[in-house]
Amino acid sequence: MQMADLGAVQLHYRVDGDPDGAPVVFANSLGTDLRLWDPILPHLPEGLKIIRYDKRGHGLSSVPDGPYAMGALVRDAEQFLDHLGVRDCVFVGLSIGGMIAQGLAVKRLDLVRGLVLSNTAAKIGMPAMWDERIAAARAGGIEALADATMERWFSRAFRATPELTLWRNMLIRQPLEGFLGCSAAISGTDFYTPTSGLRLPTLGIAGSEDGSTPPDLVRETVGLIPGSEFKLIRRAGHLPCVEQPEEYAALITEFLTQIGHIEP
Repeated sequence: MQMADLGAVQLHYRVDGDPDGAPVVFANSLGTDLRLWDPILPHLPEGLKIIRYDKRGHGLSSVPDGPYAMGALVRDAEQFLDHLGVRDCVFVGLSIGGMIAQGLAVKRLDLVRGLVLSNTAAKIGMPAMWDERIAAARAGGIEALADATMERWFSRAFRATPELTLWRNMLIRQPLEGFLGCSAAISGTDFYTPTSGLRLPTLGIAGSEDGSTPPDLVRETVGLIPGSEFKLIRRAGHLPCVEQPEEYAALITEFLTQIGHIEP
């Protein structure tokens, strides 16, 4: 475990794989930490420098006072990659992580040579919906949202497995202030215009049973970027890297090969 001290925030991160390999950075969803990506690691090819981090207010990273702006989350990612000396990475972002990916690519194209926008959108939900969730979590803790969140996150089949409890526990154990802060950041974000100006290799991934960012929403956002590809993973919800890790890793590997980030 390592910490990157960026001044205003300290980010917990891990680097796996080849320290001299092609960099791939993973940014996770609201209410999860960097363990979200554990299921796909065994299925990724050799020769990658795999960088994962807990965004502010999540996991073992620090919890600045909220609410947060998306610009702060993007700046955290920017400063984090500068801290590690990373250039020309492929940035894989899921949900709010995909929003951070879009913002980072718009701001610092020198850092990012390709995007994987997974289960995300240029705009997710309406402010009134987020206000409602923030109020419910403030009143009753994240626990008050947990069951409804599990329904949006996972397919019916996965919700019947004992593993669901692990992810529910991960959600409710995130720092409340961090969860609320990042919820506010999503609520205030509309990236339709900046994302439509992007010109870089992009892969979009959606889950057929995603109740948070349905496939058509993901497809619409990815379609803003000319030349992008869209892939649908069946029998998966909002976190297909958990439900279908082999297929998810295969899609990323194919994309990395296509754009020349790794050798075939």
